[in-house]
Amino acid sequence: MSLLSHKIASAPMPADINLVDLIDNYFTAYNSARLREICHLLSREVMQAGVTVGLSLSGALTPAGFGVSALSPLIRHGFVDWIISTGANLYHDLHYGLGLDLYASNPFVDDAKLRQEGRIRIYDIVFGYDVLLETDAFIRELLKAEPFQKQMGTAEFHYLLGKYIHAVEQQLGVQHPCLLSTAYECGVPIYTSSPGDSSIGMNVAALALEGSKLLIDPSMDVNETAAIVYAARESGIPEVEGKSAALILGGGSPKNFLLQTQPQLHEVLGLEERGHDYFVQITDARPDTGGLSGATPSEAVSWGKVDPEELPNTIVCYTDSTIALPILTAYVINQAPARPLKRLYDRREAMLETMRADYLAAKHQQALPPSPIAEVAKSAQMATRPQTYPCGTPIRTR
Repeated sequence: MSLLSHKIASAPMPADINLVDLIDNYFTAYNSARLREICHLLSREVMQAGVTVGLSLSGALTPAGFGVSALSPLIRHGFVDWIISTGANLYHDLHYGLGLDLYASNPFVDDAKLRQEGRIRIYDIVFGYDVLLETDAFIRELLKAEPFQKQMGTAEFHYLLGKYIHAVEQQLGVQHPCLLSTAYECGVPIYTSSPGDSSIGMNVAALALEGSKLLIDPSMDVNETAAIVYAARESGIPEVEGKSAALILGGGSPKNFLLQTQPQLHEVLGLEERGHDYFVQITDARPDTGGLSGATPSEAVSWGKVDPEELPNTIVCYTDSTIALPILTAYVINQAPARPLKRLYDRREAMLETMRADYLAAKHQQALPPSPIAEVAKSAQMATRPQTYPCGTPIRTR
């Protein structure tokens, strides 16, 4: 890679400049240059045939309206194939689907006064406490429906939420569908890495006290997401190699859940060791504190999360997602043609069955000798069993 790869423009900026020219010619250095590189990588390589794009969401993006304004257009253009989100983003997304109002304010209001007035603040976003109560009431009533009365993963859970909120939007005449509704329409599975860590999970827990049979199974999510990445190697297009891309907004648990798909495949299931082909992250987290949110693509290589040969296709831009997301969305939908929807939600069982069959076959072939640690675990397991006489009668110890 040449160190002199992009001549810095010195021409004055014209008054009628458009977004593409602004980014291409005036995002010249530092994090503006990283954002330009992300826009180019996404539009020229990632949002192309044969690439499966996983998106992780953390930070309060949907309360600010970005679920409707930026993420839904990416989904409808076929640029996002599956999602891992915090539960909070999906909960606040429901406000828009229910036609409830949130308002732009400022971060310096009197919070004690807001509390007295029954208002909630997310930095500079303000809305009524009744927005939470109405959303909670909708969730609790909806989750009593028969389709929810079983064990399921979060993809199915959010698909059902999207199905019902889509119907509500049509009844209310909501003009622009929310993220959950859009994902339902487009067959994009949405997972949550921590199902209990949101108001949605809190309402699920409340219904469990009333005898609800709804049970969220995280193991289903771990296996389904790994199966999606495993299936990404087959593009379904002759002579086109399948690739996997990780587009990360923020960090946290959703980032790890997206990236751990690769260690799940090679470290745990013993299927392959390759890593994601593209790694793009928008974050304000520093790498030197040791947290996952700021961990770099090169560090991810050591875990097998990123293909070491694809490090040139990894870019981190250190900025606020609320700045970068609308810019990269506008750039990509302008510069890249829409892709056919992969509708991965509809293919979940088939992808999972393929991975399961390959895993069981690989496990049978390997037949590795037990490790010393495994032998210790086996001994510990035996020690916890009650001691018996040869006839089977338990030995009394006191």
